[in-house]
Amino acid sequence: MALSFARKAAMAAVAVAALGGVSFGASVSEAASGQAAHPASAPASVVAKRSASAHRQVPQVVTQVIGRGRVDGHRWSVALEFHRTLPKGYTRPTLPDGSTAPGTSLLCQRMYIGGVRIDHQGGPWADCQLVTGTQDPHAAGELGLWGLHDKGLSGSRLMVSNPEAEVAYGVVSLSDGTQVKATTVTVPGTTYRAWAAPIPDGRTITAVDQYDTHHNRLTHDTNWR
Repeated sequence: MALSFARKAAMAAVAVAALGGVSFGASVSEAASGQAAHPASAPASVVAKRSASAHRQVPQVVTQVIGRGRVDGHRWSVALEFHRTLPKGYTRPTLPDGSTAPGTSLLCQRMYIGGVRIDHQGGPWADCQLVTGTQDPHAAGELGLWGLHDKGLSGSRLMVSNPEAEVAYGVVSLSDGTQVKATTVTVPGTTYRAWAAPIPDGRTITAVDQYDTHHNRLTHDTNWR
């Protein structure tokens, strides 16, 4: 369950982009006296192994931990999970006009408090959105307060931001005068990024600020509690 500052109105169309790659070198044998040198040809079995290796280096699912720790005595964690292709069992959501949302890739935000996944009641894909391959700009710009109770308004909670590229970290100021700083982490091979900060039970949020690498404040938000 979540109280979100900017929920996305529609899913983005997608195009898949490849991750990683492999470079190969060719060996050359020295020429005998008076003879030209020729590249050594690789056996078919070696070529097959190289192809299999290249295939293995393009994972279908990439998971990146954004943050983890303890809050109110409970372990918490947030991770982004990128599916290059739509996973088995996933059903595209239906749009208001009756059509299905476009897309061929999926980005999930997995959030746990005390071993319980937030929004688990909605099924395995409740915290996922369709994206355009590895660089969909529609995945950025959302800031949400998430929890297991009362739509994120009470109990132990998690503040999670999916910021623009220039945001290096966020700072959450609390009512007791403490501040929680969280660094932006990016999923390898993609532009998908997030930062996450725990909010203890009974604390209210006075401000959420985001900064660039030069510590210039980019955003200032006081619409949280």
